[in-house]
Amino acid sequence: MTANEKKELQIAACKVRMGVIQSTHAAKAGHPGGSLSAADLFAYLYCRQLNVDPADPRKQDRDRFVLSKGHCAPGLYSALALRGFFPWEDLKTLRHIGSYLQGHPDMKSIPGVDMSTGSLGQGISAACGMALAAKKQNNPCRVYALLGDGEIQEGQVWEAMMFAHHYALDNLCAVIDNNGLQIDGPVDQVMSPYPILDKLRAFGWEAVEIDGHDFDQMEAAFAQAGTVKDRPFAIVMKTTKGKGVSFMENQAGWHGKAPNDEQAEAALGELGAVLAGLEAV
Repeated sequence: MTANEKKELQIAACKVRMGVIQSTHAAKAGHPGGSLSAADLFAYLYCRQLNVDPADPRKQDRDRFVLSKGHCAPGLYSALALRGFFPWEDLKTLRHIGSYLQGHPDMKSIPGVDMSTGSLGQGISAACGMALAAKKQNNPCRVYALLGDGEIQEGQVWEAMMFAHHYALDNLCAVIDNNGLQIDGPVDQVMSPYPILDKLRAFGWEAVEIDGHDFDQMEAAFAQAGTVKDRPFAIVMKTTKGKGVSFMENQAGWHGKAPNDEQAEAALGELGAVLAGLEAV
């Protein structure tokens, strides 16, 4: 990855974070913490990795993305808007009556959304079904799913992991956003999922751990995912909840709380300064 390509991704990720703040502030509800921790991934997927086309969001051979941690829809919506699936201005209608941008992804009404999610643990199962169907149909698409580290406390997740190995779903890549916090506090105190890598490997997955805010590591991991045969691939991203907004970072309280006027202004000020610095280089 060139320095210019990396800068473009950093700019995109910063804009995704600004979209998260703008949309949750306008909604007076939503989940900024986990959306911010995954913003770099959303930017990478939609600006570099996924074979998708905003002009033809249902093309048959497109890659599929499933937001298994569906409450982080503000991050996904910001990336979709940035990629051109719908107008950026619509982000401010999040969760409003009559808006197509619901609190959780809806595949029937939102361009670019491949699966309706929200009930934790179910998204990865849907992704497994998509990957198996693609294999049976000789569809070259790849399927990606993003899970939260609190979400993997759900038993259904591990049934899906077993299924993916049994059917040798090497067209499936699961990403786990390991920011260490869930709505009730630290994941290791609520119900520890650790060691995550060892569990994934025990279930027959190829798995790596990366810094989820490092685009070079992200690129290497996705490149490796494309070379693995006869087994699914998982990326465990070590991230910071609330990344990019100083007073939200590593604070479980920002899991599902929208910023008020003053907080939104402060957050957008921080992010705007970062964006200005990146664009000035």
